Amino acid sequence: MASQPISIPPARVRSRDTSSNAQLLATGGVLREEVQDDEDEDENWTGLQLAAKDGDLSHVEDLLSQGADVNAPPRGYYGNTALQAACLFGHVDVASRLISAGAEVDAVGGNNGNRRALHQACAIGRASLVKLLLNSGADVNSPAGRYHGRTALQAAAEAGHMAVVQLLLDAGASVNAPPGATAGVTALAAAASGAYRDIAELLLENGAYVNAKPTRHKGLTALQAAALNGSLKVVDRLIEAGADVNASGSSFKGGTALHAASERGHIDIVERLLESGADIEAQSGWGNQTPLQSAAVCGQDEVVNLLISRGASGITKGGTILF
Repeated sequence: MASQPISIPPARVRSRDTSSNAQLLATGGVLREEVQDDEDEDENWTGLQLAAKDGDLSHVEDLLSQGADVNAPPRGYYGNTALQAACLFGHVDVASRLISAGAEVDAVGGNNGNRRALHQACAIGRASLVKLLLNSGADVNSPAGRYHGRTALQAAAEAGHMAVVQLLLDAGASVNAPPGATAGVTALAAAASGAYRDIAELLLENGAYVNAKPTRHKGLTALQAAALNGSLKVVDRLIEAGADVNASGSSFKGGTALHAASERGHIDIVERLLESGADIEAQSGWGNQTPLQSAAVCGQDEVVNLLISRGASGITKGGTILF
């Protein structure tokens, strides 16, 4: 007898803490333990999916013996197959049992990032789980989902899991796989966004394009990602590697690296970018605003004063938050 769907609340983003090791989902920034109820959306999980999520191997065994569908599709916006649920929470024993029962390792997940089991395992940094999936035929280069999606390598790089990044590269992961269409990032931009200089270095050594273009909607170049998140060491390394300091951002509300650093108030990075030839009057892809306007709209007075002292136009009104 197949297990019946059980209604549970959907996972929702409450915060993004890039220091929360082995917790960050690369597909949308969802933290495993930071979920809350949302009455506007029903999320139905089968009993097997719920048992897999909880790591309850005994219950998983019981449900499989009763004929539960090991490949029941994910339901709802944040749904997961049973295998994806096990991988999301790092339950290696449950994942192994589901695979032996015929779980499809490359099944596509719910609408939120279309995250597959391998993407989940890489995002939480569980190397043993990643090896299990790869040995079971998971595609190391399965594409990033359309919305906030990540490839396995992008997911591992974004969450700072060096050992998993190396494992994926050894398995043939494409270092320059394209980002997801909305809010996607390359592996290098993913590492830069988390200030993971060692991972950025490894990716560059393996041929990562330092000037890969951002995705059209809510995308970032690697340099823009580093500038936005305040990592001067990564900014320095990317500039050393030939990053274009004046590269355009996304066509929708995008800006240059100088816009990003100015908006967030990273004055050391603003100075470094200006020293490297950043255009102080560069215009964003939304509203044609300057870095000075970006700094002003976010109340970054120190950056405003610096930019004016370096010759910025002095027009501080009319800006909007870009990032």
